[in-house]
Amino acid sequence: QVQLVESGGGLVQAGGSLRLACAASGSIFSINFMGWYRQAPGKQRELVARDSSVGTRTYGDSVKGRFTISRDSAKNTVYLQMNSLKPEDTAVYSCNLNQRSGSYWGQGTQVTVSS
Repeated sequence: QVQLVESGGGLVQAGGSLRLACAASGSIFSINFMGWYRQAPGKQRELVARDSSVGTRTYGDSVKGRFTISRDSAKNTVYLQMNSLKPEDTAVYSCNLNQRSGSYWGQGTQVTVSS
């Protein structure tokens, strides 16, 4: 079993910043990716950013240049620094861990950006 615990969501004004964290625990081995996805009301879930085991970082087009993903492998923790937030960034952000045994999700944390 793998558990993912997210933190750092909340309410922020447009132009502000937030930092999300996701700590993984349990049976973790052979990680392929750790990253973040988001889902806004009435929309499909989309990739925000992910970090691969070989250090490749992938970002969704809408967040490039504003968001930065980082990972502390020793702590099995992934972070998402979100700057220059926009109202359209409002969504539930969920952490994902993909490893040999499967793909695991956190419960999600709400990010709300007011205009």
